[in-house]
Amino acid sequence: MVGRIETGRSFHRYINPGRPMPAEAEAVHGLGDAFLAEQPMFSAIVGELMDFIGDAQLVAHNAEFDRRFLNWELRNVGRDQIPQERVIDTLVISRKTFPGAKHTLDALCNRFGIDLSGRDKHGALLDAQLLANVYIELTGGRQIGLELASDLVEIDTGTHIEQDRKIWPARPHAASAEEMARHAMFLEKLKNPIWSALMRG
Repeated sequence: MVGRIETGRSFHRYINPGRPMPAEAEAVHGLGDAFLAEQPMFSAIVGELMDFIGDAQLVAHNAEFDRRFLNWELRNVGRDQIPQERVIDTLVISRKTFPGAKHTLDALCNRFGIDLSGRDKHGALLDAQLLANVYIELTGGRQIGLELASDLVEIDTGTHIEQDRKIWPARPHAASAEEMARHAMFLEKLKNPIWSALMRG
């Protein structure tokens, strides 16, 4: 997705986990040892994966679990880690938007009227496509300003011309260590800040 617009591009690979698949996990996704034994290891596809995601923001449901899992694999092959500020967690957004409600992917799809008829097993690609729709709804729905038309660019594939959205670089959202230190020094200079009274009262 670029600017909440689905591009139609996707990345999907099956990976040999290098260990037996627990029966309870196989019941969820339907992938058994015989099938997975024929798939490549993570180290064989990591370059292709990282090329695909580039420096984009990553959207996930219960994102910290996924981030730690992915970082463990990246660390094992000597790759850079994915920082927390690069990940958007739809579970956190849902809890803030609908306190007290159910926040599973299925529940959110039902809330927003997203079709779940093709989901008899938990597959990564299908779940990602469903989550893309949920993320759009959680962040304002599909109504898009006309000004986005100016972001269209033409791409020459060699056989035909395609139109796609211009990809703008991601904005950093995390303060640097220097900025945090300067902020702490600034706070120390404040006399009787309002939040101190609020904390006392």
